[in-house]
Amino acid sequence: MSKLDNMVKDFLAQKKIAVVGVSDKRDTGCNLGYKKFKENGYRVFAVNPRINTFEGDTCYPDLKSIPEKVDAVFILANPKVTDLIVGQCVELGVKHVWMHCMMGTKPGLAKGMTSVSQSAVDVCKANGIAVIPGSCPNQYLQADGGHKFMRGLWSLFGFMSVN
Repeated sequence: MSKLDNMVKDFLAQKKIAVVGVSDKRDTGCNLGYKKFKENGYRVFAVNPRINTFEGDTCYPDLKSIPEKVDAVFILANPKVTDLIVGQCVELGVKHVWMHCMMGTKPGLAKGMTSVSQSAVDVCKANGIAVIPGSCPNQYLQADGGHKFMRGLWSLFGFMSVN
């Protein structure tokens, strides 16, 4: 099993997950992630400061507003938002963070399509937070054909490894 697979297994072993970046304006990978986490029995908290509800559930403006401590945070948002959210993870003692990237885990492959912030990755590592800097939970949670294909392709080209 690869290091990334072990990190994913540890992340998915958490029970309460905040999903940062859900949208009411369009269907997104973040929305799909929220639904997949929920379908797989996780207690899920939507986070977006612009909306009050998502999928009939309360949507929180930030991690600090969630009424209970989450175990893990999945982020699909601008890297600047990732920096802010990771700061809140440090304050709240969250120990698992997953930053989405459409193109696997290699920095720079998808600059306009990534939530990964290298400074946020560094903050995670400095504060004992297990961080997955890229990839997508939708490639692991009952993956559809497209997500299975992406995971296989990015693995084949070496884009699915972490240091």
